[in-house]
Amino acid sequence: MSLQILSVNNPEQMFRYISEIGCDPAGCRIMSSKGISCVVKIKAVDCWQANILKQEMLSLNGDVAVARGAITGKLKKTDCIVIGNLSQINNLVEKLKRQPASLNKIAAQIKETVENSQRDSFTLKAGRFNLELGKRTLIMGIVNVTPDSFSKDGLLKNGDDLSCAIPYVEKLIRDGADILDIGGESTRPGARKVPVKDEIKRVVPLIKKLSKKTKIPISIDTYKPEVARAALDAGAVMVNDILGLEPKDPMLKVLKRFPRVPVVVMHIQGLPRTMQENPVYKDLMNEILCSLQNSIDAGLQAGIARERFIIDPGIGFGKTLEHNLEIIHRLPELKTLGRPILIGTSRKSFIGKILRKKENGRVFGSAASVVCAIANGAKIVRVHDVGPMKEVVKLADAILLKS
Repeated sequence: MSLQILSVNNPEQMFRYISEIGCDPAGCRIMSSKGISCVVKIKAVDCWQANILKQEMLSLNGDVAVARGAITGKLKKTDCIVIGNLSQINNLVEKLKRQPASLNKIAAQIKETVENSQRDSFTLKAGRFNLELGKRTLIMGIVNVTPDSFSKDGLLKNGDDLSCAIPYVEKLIRDGADILDIGGESTRPGARKVPVKDEIKRVVPLIKKLSKKTKIPISIDTYKPEVARAALDAGAVMVNDILGLEPKDPMLKVLKRFPRVPVVVMHIQGLPRTMQENPVYKDLMNEILCSLQNSIDAGLQAGIARERFIIDPGIGFGKTLEHNLEIIHRLPELKTLGRPILIGTSRKSFIGKILRKKENGRVFGSAASVVCAIANGAKIVRVHDVGPMKEVVKLADAILLKS
């Protein structure tokens, strides 16, 4: 006789383990969700609702943590942490459907959130391209058409001369880039804002040339609707917006005009020039989640389909070193939004602070952060050093996507 603790990450893997010992297929289906732990936090629940949640979950051999004073009625509202496995959570949802309407609404939200957290594959339409996310991690190669990028790879070395840009991009493609992300304004801390006309002048000629000769999608890295429109007209098929979206945002009109264009919405605290002065959060991950959800909601209200959204927690954008590490560690929490996660850690200052390395010496640190991000749910990684990261991503996928 021998014993071992099994490593289980999803119901499919649990199903395989159970079926391997000869269990009946029906039993495999029933038990596969019992092996996956699930912890759901619900904020600001009425205490009478919290007490029903706790009673129902206890009846299923799970539990619900609530604030002291919630059960005795001293508080009007409490946050709840529902603790159980997927099977228990699903049964809780069914039981809540028989409760008053407000609990029925909570049940629907729990069901959607848990289903989102288990989703691992997405298909995005980007112009003439279909991006399959989940089969392998996609690499977004960074193309900085600027003179002042933090990473020291800006392509504008001599005025507006872009002669070095095409060879640079061609190398990114040979090295294995799946997407090109072209930006004409540096968003490093303290960076100066570039006039719209100048930004268009930097990116549009390059996009026009590349869109005719490359076989991978081009993203425009901008928060300015005028630049996005010009870039999409020139052949770009994706928008990467560091400011996210809000109701009546002019960027929404641009996105609505191009229905086959996905959009990356990022979380940022403040603006690039001031974002790193003193970033403070009461609840880091919840604030990021709410901000990203607000961006998605703004898009939905404007008629932008949910399937077009990609989310980015904004590493280094209004975050301290500790914030960045916590985001990568807790990245799976963002999966509850039900959209693919893009993350950009490449060469960033938190890596330099930990390793005491300059920008060009942060390849190994970037590689470590990329692997951790993939392990925690990232589907697209935005990087400078495409060649080395291609190898890193390929091996990480071979290990992590094996179920």
